[in-house]
Amino acid sequence: MNAARVPVLMYHRVGDVRDAREARYAISAANFTAHMRAVAHAGFRAIGIDAFVAWLQGGQSLPEGALLITFDDGFRGVRENAVPVLEQLAWPFTVFLVSDQIGGENAWMRGSDPEAGTYPLLDADEIHDMQQRGCSFQSHTRSHRRLPALDDDALRDELRGSRETLSELLRAEVRYLAYPFGQVDERVEVASRNAGYTAAFATQPGFNRPDVDRFRIRRLDVFGTDSAAMLLRKIRLGSNDGSLGNMLGYRLRRVASRLPGMAR
Repeated sequence: MNAARVPVLMYHRVGDVRDAREARYAISAANFTAHMRAVAHAGFRAIGIDAFVAWLQGGQSLPEGALLITFDDGFRGVRENAVPVLEQLAWPFTVFLVSDQIGGENAWMRGSDPEAGTYPLLDADEIHDMQQRGCSFQSHTRSHRRLPALDDDALRDELRGSRETLSELLRAEVRYLAYPFGQVDERVEVASRNAGYTAAFATQPGFNRPDVDRFRIRRLDVFGTDSAAMLLRKIRLGSNDGSLGNMLGYRLRRVASRLPGMAR
């Protein structure tokens, strides 16, 4: 049976967390492993990004339980802590790289939080190694700037420059983009199309069905504090709110919709 909807998971760094502030966008290796094992046990299976976009375009069917796993920014910890469990499961995954920061650190964080810790990003050799281990690399722009705030020339440079640099590094066409901070407006969407991207990923939660806007693909934000049970509820609800209360409310609404006189 062809999948009717496909969730996309959005992770960032996988590794040790210094404080509660970092836990929103960093998950420990042990918790990430628990996530993947729980997802597999529940009957979900990861697919590649090309298969996902082909499904959106109507050119390929996907099994029920298909999902896409993505990592923003390109942290080295993904290779060290996430790849082993993904290899065990034989699951493909996608990393969105900041092309001007390859081999550096996530220095863009200091722009919004001068006290934020920075962490190493993948270098070229590590990227090439991961290409052979089931990873698709795509664009997260050149320098992780807030795209709607840029003028037209700077916007074009962020989008086209990253795509060209990464295509040369990877020796493969870069077709997909993840907007930094999830920020996108109509002008950014048009510029992304003009830069040669086929599809782009935002941070709005929800399920993806074949009629989703190809340049505003939805993703579920996975936090480092999410338990495996919390993640499964997020996936089943298509929501960033994986609380028990939200799941209960959803089930009550489903029951009520089936009662005589309630479905209107």
